[in-house]
Parts: sequence; C-alpha cells; structure tokens
Amino acid sequence: MTPHGSIAWRTRQVRWLVTGAAGMLGRDLVAVLDADPTAEVTALRRVELDVTDAAAVRAAVGGHDIVVNAAAWTDVDGAESAEAAATAVNGTGVRHLAEACALAHARLLHVSTDYVFSGDADAPYQEGAPTSPLNAYGRSKLVGERAIAELLPHAGYTVRTAWLYGEHGGGFVGTVLRLAHRRQTLEVVDDQQGQPTWSFVLADRLVELGRKALVGLAPAGVYHGTASGRTTWLGLARAVFELSGLDPARVHPTTSAAFARPAARPVFSVLSHDRWAVAGLCPLPHWRTSLAVALRRPAFASHALGDPSG
Repeated sequence: MTPHGSIAWRTRQVRWLVTGAAGMLGRDLVAVLDADPTAEVTALRRVELDVTDAAAVRAAVGGHDIVVNAAAWTDVDGAESAEAAATAVNGTGVRHLAEACALAHARLLHVSTDYVFSGDADAPYQEGAPTSPLNAYGRSKLVGERAIAELLPHAGYTVRTAWLYGEHGGGFVGTVLRLAHRRQTLEVVDDQQGQPTWSFVLADRLVELGRKALVGLAPAGVYHGTASGRTTWLGLARAVFELSGLDPARVHPTTSAAFARPAARPVFSVLSHDRWAVAGLCPLPHWRTSLAVALRRPAFASHALGDPSG
C-alpha cells in the first residue's frame, strides 16, 4: 500500500452501528461517536431493531464496519422467572449479531457482565477465568459470550462490565442522590465488593477499542471494562454523599440478607484488567476519580441540589 493509500484508510469514514441506542450505555456511545468526525453512526433503539429477529439483524448490520451491541435484557430479577426470554435477547440475539458480522466482515463489540462468574473468588477475576453464573441473567449472558467466541474468533470482542451507572436511565448513583433528599438516613449493603463504572467512560473505551480493532491493533477476545479499584455498595453510597456535599455518616451499613431478591448476586465482582495492555490501552480510571467527574454532570448535579425534576 502506498503512503497516500495508508492515509486514506486512516481518515475515511468508519461506519458504526450501535444497538440498544436508547439505553444508558447506548446513549453515551452515540454521544461519544457523534463527537468523532470520522464516524458515521447508525443508532438503533430496541423498537427499531429486535435482535431476536435474525433477518432484521442481517439487514441492519450490512454495510457497517463496527457493531457495538448495547442491546440487552437487563432485568436481573425478572430473568429468574423468564429465563427463556432473557436468553433470547442476551444469547440468541447475540448469536444473530455474530452471524451477521461474520457475513458483513464487521467487528462486533459486545457488552457482557461480571455475572458470568460465581462471585466467590478472593482475587480479581482474570479475563480467562472459568465462568459459573449464579443466576438466570448470568447464564443468558454467557450464552452470548460463547456465540461470539464460536462465530467470531478473530473479530469478536466481549467487554464485561459491572456496577454500571450513568446519566441516562436507572442506576445506583442516581437512586442514592434521589433518596438522599427524601430520607434522613439510608441503609446500604456492605458485604458485596465491586467496581462502580461510569457508563460514559465505558462508552469512550468501547470506541477506542473499536478503532484499534479495525486497524488490527487489538486482539479479539474478552476484555474487562470496569473501573480500577474496588469498594462496596456502602462505600459507593458514602462517596456519592461526600462528593455531593452531603454527610456520608447518614449512610448506614446492612447486609445482603436484609434485601432478599429473586436472583442471587455475586459477593465478589472485582475484575482484572490485564488484557487492555495487549491493545495498547490502560485500564479504566479509578472508580472514585470517575465518580467525582460524573457528579459534576448536569443530570447528577440536579439530584445533588435536591431538584426532583433532574
């Protein structure tokens, strides 16, 4: 290839498809890509693309260079009584995307979860650690991971995340801020460990990974897209209070047993980030660093000021 050809390749429009574009992560992905002048973005909401429809998926994927799948069944407790429906989206739907990407010679970046692990470890889970889901949601997501490994061994990227929060949609951080102005004290679980991850930071990393994947600088496979460091839900809630100018002593510890739910949750959801180095990327920032920046964003700031409309 001539030098001029090389420059043309690097500067041409890259065609991105974002599924689940109306969700918390999907909206952040679209925002990140909209700021990139080299990106041509197709953003499809769930009502515009049902990933369980194989023919619709093939039609949507055709003509794109990179597909980022943010479409998912995310109701963890609901999956316990509707595992087939959850697996249709998180498993079969991902298989449809992988098949379509193989036909279109596109890269697939798929967002998965820490829930593929049992949560009984005492050290961060490596990317290649054995999986053993505790609940139906985790099993459904593992079906999707396996489909990508089978069908896209050289063009499929599974990025596991956990404890995700963001400006759009639900999330623990927003919930804590809302409750802070309705209750004098809060009781928060202190016997689960994880890595609170801001969806905007994850979106930015997914786009970085996609760019590197397209030019052959990121090996396919599993990556862990969670923040650095670790804390408990209690630690996160108290940090939200502190960084918002509220008294963290108002947040009291409790146990998971006090909040019985249909789906079992992993006690230990701390993931290792070793594989980012092979793509020439650093791990995501420390969770507290990202939280401090996130809380200055308008949606969170309105909650912190006690604005119920925020």
